[in-house]
Amino acid sequence: MTPDADTDRHAARPGPASRGLSLSWFSLLIGVIFFAASLTPSLIPRDFVLQGVLGGVVAALGYGLGQFLMFVWRYMELPVAQGLTARVLHAGFGVMSVGIAIYFLQRAAEWQNSIRERVGMLPVDEAHPLYTALIAIAVFIPLLVAGWGVQLLMDTARRQLQRFIPRRVANVAGIALVAYGSWALVDGFVIQRFLAFADDVYGEASAMFVPGVARPDAPTRSGSAASLVAWTDMGRWGRAFVASGPSAAEIAEFTGRPAEAPIRIYVGRNSAPTPAERTELAFAEMLRTGAFDRQVLVIAMPVGSGWLDAGSHDPLEFMHGGDIATVAVQYSYLVSWISLVFETDAGLEQAATLFDRVYDHWKDLPEDARPELYLHGISQGALVSMASVDVLQMLGAPIDGALWAGPPFASDLWRQATLSRNHASPFHLPVVGDSSVVRFANQRGIAAADDTQWGPVRVLFLQYGSDPIVFFNPLAALREPEWMTEPPAFDVSPQLRWVPFVTLFQLALDMAISQNIRRGYGHRYIAEDYIPAWLAVTRPLNWTEADTRRLMERFAGFDPG
Repeated sequence: MTPDADTDRHAARPGPASRGLSLSWFSLLIGVIFFAASLTPSLIPRDFVLQGVLGGVVAALGYGLGQFLMFVWRYMELPVAQGLTARVLHAGFGVMSVGIAIYFLQRAAEWQNSIRERVGMLPVDEAHPLYTALIAIAVFIPLLVAGWGVQLLMDTARRQLQRFIPRRVANVAGIALVAYGSWALVDGFVIQRFLAFADDVYGEASAMFVPGVARPDAPTRSGSAASLVAWTDMGRWGRAFVASGPSAAEIAEFTGRPAEAPIRIYVGRNSAPTPAERTELAFAEMLRTGAFDRQVLVIAMPVGSGWLDAGSHDPLEFMHGGDIATVAVQYSYLVSWISLVFETDAGLEQAATLFDRVYDHWKDLPEDARPELYLHGISQGALVSMASVDVLQMLGAPIDGALWAGPPFASDLWRQATLSRNHASPFHLPVVGDSSVVRFANQRGIAAADDTQWGPVRVLFLQYGSDPIVFFNPLAALREPEWMTEPPAFDVSPQLRWVPFVTLFQLALDMAISQNIRRGYGHRYIAEDYIPAWLAVTRPLNWTEADTRRLMERFAGFDPG
């Protein structure tokens, strides 16, 4: 017999006019199981509000899955429980649901604290499970009502279609029609309106002038009086980038040697209408400032919002005595996780045109006179930076290397490198081949094969084991991600477990809140981890271990804002 206990006489037939709006205890049990599984730890700690919202959403998802299973059962004309059997099953499902919910809620605080302990955060308080449950119920009920509305639409569609086509075909067609219409509404209206709204909001935020950020005087900075880029068009993060960073005097004081003023070039999205025009403006700035005459040249792609991590760029300029130029072009206003989910291709054209323009000029310069050329990006910036590289194109004149931090899961180059790892190395910190070209690093250092020297091209991926932007897997709904089958990274809860469907929603929420964590974990990369990474990739001249210690001390606790 079916596990549901619908006593409706018509429930045994697959083509009822309507089964009415009632609470299915079997479906509720599936929903409670999903809710319980959502309480288990994932990568990022959650407060009771986010935990409750997640629990309510996945509970509704589980309930809907239960309803679908019931439909399939009836469609196959399998027997349906009636009378006393139905009442016993109802009671059994109800008791199981309550028992599972109570047991898992009792462990909810323990599970959350197992993450917090790993990343040095304070534990949750004793009321965490209660508040979580109340919020989950408040979220689940309206979603349940919405589900009933969809059921009414499906029943109506099936009834109308049965007038023209066979009953079984009408049942399936009715569901398919409503499902397609619902998805078209969400994808074509809700998501598009959301993206347009988000783009407007972030665009307006980008245009804001932050108090205390003054227009630079140095001609080596975009936005200055000598610059070809208008200060007003650079956007909030572009202005912050060119107005900050160490001066030549500060670098000289630190190194004890003469220093140059670092070149910082930034072209905002509003500086020109198309990617190609923004690239040409950036290239003209490079020629104006003498960027190709410096010892080091970095093509840095910002995150979706246009932000560049000062915790990465400032130490690098100290390392090279200011003899460095950095060029960046903004391609979006949206934060990285929105771009990754809804606009995966955002920035690819901008990154490709910028790299091609710079590289074509650089490779034609005398080899002994051109700067060392490096690529850099964090998050979405790392993704588009990787996509701009044509390995075959560079065989004759390879770049010197790249540092990509927090490489998103959608990055093809990162995925290829990870899948090529030596099997003895973990997924979260791979060792690739003999480590002569590609290496991976986390908070505890760089993983590499023993006694292996890097070649002329040095590529480094800096990633934290607790970073969901890196380790999200869209197939996690149906298949356990490979990194979950291995012993966890040191900053990941040992109690993390894969649960079909639920894990996908946990990781999706983790991506959205990946910054809601202590610095140095999740998606919050810090200067103390960039410093050894840049030292290994760029190998600055006349640099000592004592210099490294002093630089680490200078940037300890540095907050890039």
